[in-house]
Formats: sequence, C-alpha cells, structure tokens
Amino acid sequence: MAHGHKTDEKIVYVGDSRVRSKSSRMIPQDFSAYPGKSEVFIPNFLLKEWMVGVVVLVGFLALVMSEAAPLGYPADPTNTQIIPMPDWYFLFMYQLLKYPYTSNQFVVLGTVGVPGILFGALMLAPFLDTGKERRFYKRPIASALMFLSLTAVTYLTYTSWHHYQLELKEKNVIPEHIKREEEMHANKGKAGGEGSGGAKKPAAQAAAIVAPDDPAAAIYQKSTCLSCHGGELKGMPSAKIPALRGVGDKHSKDEILGIIKKGQGSMPAQYDANISKGLTEADIDKLADWLAKQKASK
Repeated sequence: MAHGHKTDEKIVYVGDSRVRSKSSRMIPQDFSAYPGKSEVFIPNFLLKEWMVGVVVLVGFLALVMSEAAPLGYPADPTNTQIIPMPDWYFLFMYQLLKYPYTSNQFVVLGTVGVPGILFGALMLAPFLDTGKERRFYKRPIASALMFLSLTAVTYLTYTSWHHYQLELKEKNVIPEHIKREEEMHANKGKAGGEGSGGAKKPAAQAAAIVAPDDPAAAIYQKSTCLSCHGGELKGMPSAKIPALRGVGDKHSKDEILGIIKKGQGSMPAQYDANISKGLTEADIDKLADWLAKQKASK
C-alpha cells in the first residue's frame, strides 16, 4: 500500500486486488434442440422485450399528454338521466353482466366464477401447455383458445358500446363530457367576444318565486318535481335541468299539465308517479296552475 508520491516507494497489495483478464471468448449456447429458440432468455431476449415495452410506454405517455382526459360534471346523486358506463377495457365484463345467466341470482357466477375461470386458466397455461413448439399454427389448442377469447372480448365490447349508443338516442341524452366540452368552447367564444369590444353585460337576475304562500306551493313540496327542480325552483344547470322560476313565461297551464302527463325531452311522464305519492288529480291541476303563475315579469 503506497503512502506517498515517491516513485521508489514499495507498494504492498492487501489481498489480491488485481483482476485477471480472460483470454477465452464466450461461445454462444447451442439451441438446435429447441426449434424457434436461438438466444438465451436473460439478458438477450428479455432486454429486447423491455425495449419494446419502453417504446409502447412512451407512446402511451405521448397520447396522454396530447389528449386531455374527458371530464364530466361533479357527481350528482339526483341526476337520474345519466347512463353509467365503465372504461373501455371493462366493457366486455359490463356486457357479460347483462345476460340472465350472469346477473340477478347468478351474479356471483358473472363477477367471480367466469373471471376466475378465465384468469385461472391464463395462469395455468404455462403448466398445461408444455410443448417446445413456439409457432402458433403448430399449437392448435392454445391458438384456438386465444382466438376464441379475443373474439368473445371483441364481440362483448362492441355490443356493449352499441347498446350504449342506442340508449343515448332513445333517452335523448348527451354524455356529460361532451356537454362540458361544448360549454367550454361556448364560454371561450363568449369571453373572446367580450374582450374584443364593449363592457360585459350584467348577469340577468333570477326571477323570484310568485305566490310562495299559495297552497299549491305545499303541493309542490310533495311532488316529484322537487327531486330535480329543487325546493327553490332553481333546477340544476350543471345537469341541464331547467329552473321553474319564470316557467310561466314559456308554458301555459295546459302545456304544463301536458308535460306532467307525457314528459318532455329527457324528462319522463310524472303524472302516475305523483299519484303514487298521494297527490290527487285536483292537486296536480292546482300545481300546474301555480307553476303557470311563475313569471319573471311579476
């Protein structure tokens, strides 16, 4: 061990700190007995798989950064018009749970039994299929099961999305993330127009409730209208539920009665539901008359 910078100082090695140089070259292993295999798994094969995984991951990150995730409105438990849908990669399971043999009293089979069998078979596949052949067309059983699984998942995913689109058309519902995106674009346009010239217009003042002491106001508090339009008749703008303040400026008493009996847009008929809550036909008539009085001009 040297303690100085003198050239004639004696150097003493503690142990053998010198590394031997290898004179022989590494000879690749012979994989001729294993068709389709031509390299060692670690690190040669695994390193290439990792590199492919990194490229795919970078692609996903680029997509995430370039396209913002769609956002709906804050959760609203009173919004009965929303159609719940899972993420795209769970659509096949969502569709599977709609069938009679995987729902209701068989729901355990649909949520635990079928997925358990599928994922259990996937985990046992390396132990059940022990052949040395790697080409898929020479492994008919494993390949057939793979194509069958892909076909089933593709069919269930497409069917689930197709039913969702039909339900949107039937109920005349626009998905919340599309509504919110349209509102954002509309607000940007308004902001640009306001900035380009002139002062901002003052916000319109909400109409007051007309005849709040009328007996029909108590009937309203018992009706089904309360759950969506609120006790203050303000509605829920975030869920596109209009306020009933000023509704008399848009609809007459007879029109309001027609809406209660037949529904309008995404709102279903409410006549039978109000009767089941204990309201009479006379009560509904008084309610429609009171709502027709809700005018902003008064």
